[in-house]
Parts: sequence; structure tokens; C-alpha cells
Amino acid sequence: KRQNGRIISKMAHTLSVYYSEYWLKIPTPVWRDGLQNHTFLHTMYCQNGTPSLGLSEAYDEDQLFSFDFSQNSRVPRLPEFADWAKDQGDVSAISFDKEFCQSMIQDIGPQFDGLIPVARGFPVAEVFTMKPLEYGKPNTLVCFISNLFPPTLSVNWQHHSVPVEGVSPTFVSATDGLSFQAFSYLNFTPEPTDLFSCIVTHEIDRYTAIAFWVPKNALPSDLLENVLCGTAFGLGVLGIIVGTVLIIYYRKPCSGG
Repeated sequence: KRQNGRIISKMAHTLSVYYSEYWLKIPTPVWRDGLQNHTFLHTMYCQNGTPSLGLSEAYDEDQLFSFDFSQNSRVPRLPEFADWAKDQGDVSAISFDKEFCQSMIQDIGPQFDGLIPVARGFPVAEVFTMKPLEYGKPNTLVCFISNLFPPTLSVNWQHHSVPVEGVSPTFVSATDGLSFQAFSYLNFTPEPTDLFSCIVTHEIDRYTAIAFWVPKNALPSDLLENVLCGTAFGLGVLGIIVGTVLIIYYRKPCSGG
């Protein structure tokens, strides 16, 4: 754990699970309000579960990168982070951490099996759209999983109780305090009758959390355009009629003495 220039080690062990975390507190100047701290969190974990190995990097608990150990390269969570992911200067250090973490699992983990209380966090799931909802317009469903510990999980999507294929990988990241969160993404085109479910299974105890999503407070984009065009056309016609009536009225000859 690196904080304000000091290096402090921190290790948490739950059964055969080992976590290694590093914090870097970055003071950022804020006009008129002094200094404000931001946290960069680099977390590697390995465990007897799925995923068996992982590394995530987050800034103020917003994940920037995960790590693909088969390719020895960072994977950006968003395309905007792709250029930063190209920096490979610390790959050798990551490889060392990986081997050290796995040796802890194999050599030390069995010695503490049953001796250390097991920590559990029952995952909580919620589903929302990445962009404002418009029927007929491509969008992305986000399944956000919080209160996850240890990070052993599987995520499955269903549409009207039918499994959905082609789901993106699940991104697992650490939060401050040795807890975890995860994101799963599903690209789709919303329709008024949609019913999606995100099913999260905590593999260590088979606890299952389910979050449902149905359309709410949205108009089909085509209908919305037609309504707006119809309203504009109606106002235009009304304006023409009123204008014509006023012209005829004021052009009538005056009567009376």
C-alpha cells in the first residue's frame, strides 16, 4: 500500500484467497478549496474459484483497466483508455506478483484452511441503460454488481427467460476496503415489450441475485418524431387559418355612421 510517499504492506487471507492492494494518494489542487485527494487502486487477486486470477486498476473506484494474463496486456474498460493501456513498463512486476500470489495459494493457503473466519459479501445487482432510452435506437444494458466478496461469480443474461448469447466479458474491480464490484454489458435495441434479467451467481456459496429490466418512461423514437412533426404541422396550419381570418376581417369595409 503506497500512500503519501510511504510504502505499507497489506494482505488479507480468506481460506485460500489472497489479495494484494496498492493505493496511491494523489493530491489534486482545487481552486479556493485547498487540496483534494484522489485514489489510484491497483489490485491483484488469486483464488480457488472463477476467475482464478485477476488484476484491476481503478481511479476513485472507477475501473480503468483489467489485465489479460494470456496476452500480458492491459484491457481498457472504455475505448477512451486504449492509449494508456499500451504502457507495458511494469509487465515484469505484474508477472512477479502473479507468481507470488499463486504460491501463497498453494503453499500457505492449505495451512490456514478452517482456521480463519470466512468473510462473505452477498452480491447486489441492478440493471440500467447506458444511454437515455429510445425505442428502436441501439443501446447498452449495464448490470452493476456491488457488495461482492470474494470475487467469484458468473453473470448470465436472459431475455423473456431465454438465455442471451454474445454477452461481453464481466469486468471485476476492487473498491476501497477489500470489497469488489463487477460490470456486465449487453448491447441491444429496446422494444416496448422487453423483459431482461441479469442473473449473478456467487460461486463460492451458490447465492444468486437477479435484477430485472423493463422499459419505463420512454416513447418509441419513430413515434416521438411523428408526434413532434404532427404537432409542428398542426400549429402551422392553425397559424395559417388564424392569419387568413384576421386578414379577411380587417379588409371588410367599415359599417355604420
